[in-house]
Amino acid sequence: MLAFIDDEVLTDQCLPVRLKPNRFPTRTGGNKILVIDDDQILCLGINARLRANHYDPCFAHNAKAALSTALTEMPDLIILDIGLPDHDGYFVMQRLHAIPELADVPVIVLTGRSAFAHQKRCRDAGAKRFLEKPVTNLLLMTAIQQTLG
Repeated sequence: MLAFIDDEVLTDQCLPVRLKPNRFPTRTGGNKILVIDDDQILCLGINARLRANHYDPCFAHNAKAALSTALTEMPDLIILDIGLPDHDGYFVMQRLHAIPELADVPVIVLTGRSAFAHQKRCRDAGAKRFLEKPVTNLLLMTAIQQTLG
């Protein structure tokens, strides 16, 4: 995976991960998916998975950037970590649902936190699915496909 990464690093500007030319197209033409996670290595892996499956990913690494990117990009789906550096994922879901243009965007929670402690709270906050890290490619892609319909 890391062999395909250029010297550029993910930034809080929420730009797509930069990969070497011709590895993946810059715009796949598929559904736009906003990934909100502060783990940049995880984001690199998710970027490759999404692009390989013809999705168009964009990224944010904290709650503030997540909200501004969601408004700018108008994603079809959001993959959200609960543990973010400035606010938690519950804060992000609450804010997203308060914005009319984003209120109906489905959210998949992908977190390292225990399902026992957080799954019900995530569902109550509006998440469509709850996945624990680490997640397999098959489980993540199946959740995305089922959520997008």
